[in-house]
Amino acid sequence: MLDGLALEPEEPSSMINMSSMVRKSTSFLKKNTKDIFVGVISGLVIANVFFLNTAFADVDTGPHYPDEATVALLIEAMQNELRPFGVLPVAKDAIARETYLIPITAYTSDVAQTDSTPCIAARGFDLCEHNEEDVIAANFLRMGTKVRIPELYGDRVFTVVDRMNARYSYHVDIWMKEYDDAKNFGLKFATIEVF
Repeated sequence: MLDGLALEPEEPSSMINMSSMVRKSTSFLKKNTKDIFVGVISGLVIANVFFLNTAFADVDTGPHYPDEATVALLIEAMQNELRPFGVLPVAKDAIARETYLIPITAYTSDVAQTDSTPCIAARGFDLCEHNEEDVIAANFLRMGTKVRIPELYGDRVFTVVDRMNARYSYHVDIWMKEYDDAKNFGLKFATIEVF
């Protein structure tokens, strides 16, 4: 105190610098909070991906046994290796997945009914060499599709191996060995079962 005057103590310069720094830091944090948060999260993810797995690499969690379904598949695969090839389910026992009531005709390997290579069906299948009346031509079914015509042939299974003229969409043509048989067959409407 000098002559009755009270003087306030001066703040040291280090205190002024400190409070200025705190204000600047607070301002920086407010402006960049989002970037800081993203950086921290990214760092944690990277550390987890690259370093966490190596930290637990030596931890023994015990044996891992496959479930019953996996074991059954493995056993089936091993047994299948011992089976003779070509053992497939019999097609005539399959359940039909689709049925169509369509016109059915017959044809033979005759140039007048086919083209310049009457024995060769679509994709190179040789009808004459096969020489079995168990193949058909159809445009609406995929090649290799199996069908039955129970009203006409009972359980006999036919395979789609040929195509018809493009104007026949839902129509089936049965291949026959003899021209007279095909001609006598005529046109019939029957249900085909596709499986």
